[in-house]
Amino acid sequence: MESFFGTLKCELFQLNKFDTTETFKDALHDYIRYYNEDRIKLGLGGLSPVAYRMQAAAATA
Repeated sequence: MESFFGTLKCELFQLNKFDTTETFKDALHDYIRYYNEDRIKLGLGGLSPVAYRMQAAAATA
C-alpha cells in the first residue's frame, strides 16, 4: 500500500496541477484505473494487478 501512495505522489501529484476539485477527482480515478489495469509490475511477472489476479483465478479453477 505504501508503494502505491509513493508512486501516486510521483506520477500524479508532482507532474500535474489541478485547478478544481473535480479535475483532481477525474485524474485520480483515471490514475487508479491505469495503475490496476494497464501499469505492469515486475513483481507480478510483468502483468498488471488485474491481469495477475485473472491469471491466478484461472489457475485455481
